[in-house]
Amino acid sequence: MEFRQLGNTDMQLSVISFGASSLGSEFVPVDLQDALQSVPTALDCGMNFIDTSPYYGRGIGEVLLGIALKGIPRDQYYLGTKLGRYHESHFEFSAKRVRESVDVSLHRLGTDYLDIILCHDIEFVEMQQIVDETIPAIQKIRDAGKVRYIGFSGYPMKIFPFIIDQIDVDVVLSYNNYHLQNTRFAELIPYFKEKGVGIMNAGPFCARLLTNAPLPEWHKEPEEVRVACKQAADLCAAQGVDIAQLAVQFCVAHKDITTTIAGSANPDNVRNWAKWIETPMDEQLLAEVLALLEPIMDIGHIEGLPENN
Repeated sequence: MEFRQLGNTDMQLSVISFGASSLGSEFVPVDLQDALQSVPTALDCGMNFIDTSPYYGRGIGEVLLGIALKGIPRDQYYLGTKLGRYHESHFEFSAKRVRESVDVSLHRLGTDYLDIILCHDIEFVEMQQIVDETIPAIQKIRDAGKVRYIGFSGYPMKIFPFIIDQIDVDVVLSYNNYHLQNTRFAELIPYFKEKGVGIMNAGPFCARLLTNAPLPEWHKEPEEVRVACKQAADLCAAQGVDIAQLAVQFCVAHKDITTTIAGSANPDNVRNWAKWIETPMDEQLLAEVLALLEPIMDIGHIEGLPENN
C-alpha cells in the first residue's frame, strides 16, 4: 500500500481509504456481519483512514463503526467524521450543534479524539455561516484536544475557494468530481497545494455509475452520462476487466490526491480495491474508455442551493 502526505498535517494516508457510509445502510441494505468485518478487512489491507458521518444511517453508521473498531488500538488508524448534515434535508451548522455533534460522534465511535472533522455538504446552506460561526466553533474544540484537523466537504467546485479564501482549513473532501467521467476537482489542485490544504477524493465509482451494478433510482447524473458509462463498462467487460478496477486505478494514479475514499460493507469488495491498486493499469484500455467518455466528460448536476453552484 502506498501512503501520501495530507497537506500540512502530520498524517500519511493510504492512497485508498475506507468509507463507512455503507455501515449505516445508507445506499443499500447490508449484512450486519459483513458490514462489521469490512472494517478490520480494510485495516488488514493497509488502509489507515476511515471516513464516516452522523448522516450515514442517521447515526447507526457511527455506532456500528465504533463496534467494529472496538479492541483495535487507536494508533493503528486515522478516523474522521463530519457534522452539520443529519438527515436528507436536515442541516444545522450552529456553534451549539457543532459542540453537541462532536461529543455525540466521539461517544458513538468509542474514542476521545478525531483526526479529522469535516463540515458536511455545505452547499446546502448559506455558506458564510461556515466561515463566521461553524469553523470558529470547531477551532475551539480543536484547541480542547477533541479534534486534530478541520475541513469541509461538498460537490460544487465553487464552495472550495469561497471558504478557503476567508478562513484557514487543513483538508477538503470532494465527492463524485474526480473519476473516469468527471475530473473537475483536478482543476483546483494547484490552488489547494498553494494554500497547503490536504486533498481527499471520494466516490471513485460515482454512486455505481462506474460499476456493473444497477444504478439507484436516486442517481442524479443525466441520461447521456448514464448511457455512455454503461458503454464504457461493456467495453471493459469485453476485455475481461471490471470497470470498477479501472475506476479505482485511475483515481489513485493522481499523485497530488492524497487519498481516494471508497465505501462498501462487503469485505470482498474491500479486498478487491487493495488488489486492484497494486495491479498495473491497462493504459490502452484507459485511453479507449476516456475516448468513449470524452463527449460527456465533466458533465455533472446541480447540488445544494443554486447560488452555491
